[in-house]
Amino acid sequence: MTMSTAVLADAGTQTSYDGRWRPRTPISVQLEPRTMESLRSALRRRAEEPVSRTVPREVSRLTERELTVLRAMATGASNAEIAADLYLSIATVKTHVARVLSKLHLRDRTQAVVFAYESRLVVPQST
Repeated sequence: MTMSTAVLADAGTQTSYDGRWRPRTPISVQLEPRTMESLRSALRRRAEEPVSRTVPREVSRLTERELTVLRAMATGASNAEIAADLYLSIATVKTHVARVLSKLHLRDRTQAVVFAYESRLVVPQST
């Protein structure tokens, strides 16, 4: 069975403030050709679906800064990277992260990332 290599990388995330997110380190994944084709097909179908721009009601609880931090978390940025990009201290970023999790009733950063994508606050970039 032949394996294919897929390289996943952040292709320059668009943000609401100034678009300065630094690119993340690419990840190399070994997948079977059939799996790769299934993934490509699913991504094409998803790209063709109409995009609902309805934002969940819970988002209205967040301040603009908390929303920016949530979007940054969804791109995979660490607290230190978010702090550097927004000219904040790491402690302040940790406070914003804690408030985001609390206001949205989320357990951890992973749930926050899922929430951001499911609510279309962050839209995956197609390659």
